[in-house]
Amino acid sequence: MSLEDNLNKILIIDFGSQFTQLIARRIRELGVYSQIISHKKINNHILKTKNIIGIILSGGPLNVYEVKKVKFNKKILNSKVPILGICFGHQIIAKEFGGSVNKSKVREFGLANIKRIKKSILTRNFFNRNGLNNVWMSHSDEVTKIPKGFKVIASSKNSKFAAIENKSKNFYGIQFHPEVTHTHNGKKLIKNFIFSICKARRNWSSKIQKKIIINNVKNSVGTSKVICALSGGVDSSVVAKLLKNAIGNNLICIFVNTGLLRKNEEKEIVNTFKKRFKFNLIYVDAKSLFLNKLKNVSDPERKRKIIGKQFIKVFEKYSKKVKNAKFLAQGTLYPDLIESKSATGSQSSKIKSHHNVGGLPKKMKLKLVEPLKYLFKDEVRKLGLELNLPKKVIFRHPFPGPGLAIRMPGIITKDKIKILKDADEIFIKSLITNDLYDKIWQAYAALLPVKTVGVMGDNRTYEYICLLRAITSEDGMTADFFTFKKDFIQSVSNKIINSIKGINRVVYDVTSKPPSTIELE
Repeated sequence: MSLEDNLNKILIIDFGSQFTQLIARRIRELGVYSQIISHKKINNHILKTKNIIGIILSGGPLNVYEVKKVKFNKKILNSKVPILGICFGHQIIAKEFGGSVNKSKVREFGLANIKRIKKSILTRNFFNRNGLNNVWMSHSDEVTKIPKGFKVIASSKNSKFAAIENKSKNFYGIQFHPEVTHTHNGKKLIKNFIFSICKARRNWSSKIQKKIIINNVKNSVGTSKVICALSGGVDSSVVAKLLKNAIGNNLICIFVNTGLLRKNEEKEIVNTFKKRFKFNLIYVDAKSLFLNKLKNVSDPERKRKIIGKQFIKVFEKYSKKVKNAKFLAQGTLYPDLIESKSATGSQSSKIKSHHNVGGLPKKMKLKLVEPLKYLFKDEVRKLGLELNLPKKVIFRHPFPGPGLAIRMPGIITKDKIKILKDADEIFIKSLITNDLYDKIWQAYAALLPVKTVGVMGDNRTYEYICLLRAITSEDGMTADFFTFKKDFIQSVSNKIINSIKGINRVVYDVTSKPPSTIELE
């Protein structure tokens, strides 16, 4: 039994919208399995699968009237399941059934107020008492004529046909985006579609995921040995615990200490997995190797490549010592697949090449096991709790693969690593003590390659600047800086400067993403 083939699901057909992942997440949050697929990959075999109970057509950057660019598989509309079109999907439904779509006279980007024109099962409890609601619009085209058999549900000032329906065919179209948090009661609209219209039943929870994934691993791996690169982060930890539950001692974890981890992190990882959970864990102390390879390197891309290359070399070396290993486990997540274009292939899907996707060296000749490849990050955390992993591991802030190397612009030295580890520890411990850690998506200290003059007592100092960064985010795609009270940030600054020789100035980063990135390099 596999997730994608046997669970009843809502199929999301992706036309390149930046919000497609959000649609899938909203549905899963309601306890129903959803899957994303590119409009380019839709075929008769997929549409005929019995477990599709509803289809959502996403938004996208395309124009429905540019027929050379848009190749829409009309068989989607003959699939005999309810269909909801969002933004571009709404325009497709209108056009394919004989309506008209044209350039908008007034484009709508941002919040817009829509008014209920007709009661609908789709918009039950969506509008306020006055029949109004604020929704998020993002379009430069609009439906100018609706097809026969369709009725108007709602309108906005600039979109006469902001929501339409054909109740007999179970086709619905909305110009706005209910999946984004800016749309008030957006989740209620999605809930109405999947439960009241598609008649979905809740089939998606951590317990179900755990059972299915463990069975999948047992069936695919059998009695073979599996190697897992354990970093101590949430993804690799959940993968390791799933595999441990599935195949026991046939799992061999390799933990490579690059020397660029957070303070005492290597001890915590060994204690948790080797001593507490009795894992077969190979611990590799490669601190000196990585530091030597990074000597006098300041370019951030070179740092990343050196660390990645050395990690693979070390991992390969110790993997060869494991006899009869046939599989390599990776913590690839659903967004990793989507962003690497292997899941959807849509116009805007290839955002980055993720380090987990396609990162297996060919000469290792190991088959991949990716137990989490259909899960989002928040689902992985819930699954980790179901597997009884420590909350400290599950809710640990994201940490980059290259580690402290990219939180230390400029040349890396042993002394600078120690200074940064100490500063980061003070910052994180202060967040935990003040009950702020869980309110923040990611927080860290960085060491800037700049020295400034300071005065400590009667002595002049010339030491580094420590930068503190703390951001709030839902998925890391966009982020805003966390607003601390003055006394907290002042207290942390004092502790760092008074405790750590090498830092005489602390600054706080108040830049959002975009325009900046979360990490410095």
